[in-house]
Amino acid sequence: MGGAWASGVNLYGTVVVLGMMDNFGFIDLPPDLQILASWWVLAIAIFLYLIEFVADKIPVVDSLWDALHTFIRIPAGALLAAGAVSGLDLGLGDEAQTVISLLVGGTIAAGSHFTKAGSRAAINTSPEPVTNSVASVTEDIAVFGALYTVVFHPVVFFVLLAVFVLLLVWLVPKIWRFIGDVFGNARHPAAAYGQARAQHGGANSGQFGKISLSGTRGKHQTAQE
Repeated sequence: MGGAWASGVNLYGTVVVLGMMDNFGFIDLPPDLQILASWWVLAIAIFLYLIEFVADKIPVVDSLWDALHTFIRIPAGALLAAGAVSGLDLGLGDEAQTVISLLVGGTIAAGSHFTKAGSRAAINTSPEPVTNSVASVTEDIAVFGALYTVVFHPVVFFVLLAVFVLLLVWLVPKIWRFIGDVFGNARHPAAAYGQARAQHGGANSGQFGKISLSGTRGKHQTAQE
């Protein structure tokens, strides 16, 4: 579950950490995940991680990267979860055990991925580029911290995972609603950023009406004046 969550945020960093931990004797990966400890796999994962490290800090490029990795991170998270229970006898039968682990792992990876992707898309509506770099570094630290915690302090990780699920239920709809207001109602997202923020968080949000398509005031406001 820890690997599935981390892969939804940064798959290549997750592979590097798990593979290195196995090679240096901190963990023993299950048989179906031993491939992650291969130095060929680690070399490719490090190369892709470096590409993502750069792409993840460039506005718009990071969102395009996230969109592409929707089809990579989620299946990978499901496979990591299934591989983690390989060889275990949970009394469910091999097929049921595999299906359940795939569903749980894929769901967790999807939750962390869409939280990351939605947050990045919302950040990209702001004209300044610094926030992308801050968010990217924070995500990497969160991935490495989560994997360290799940290995050495698993109880703490499960508590944090429960908190994440609660935040997910509350935060993700707000993020995507905000993005919809900006990109769905304006040709110039940067110009509409302040209006969208005011609509969702401002005390006088009712007076803004629809976001102007040209970044100018709406007709109803002109008529009132």
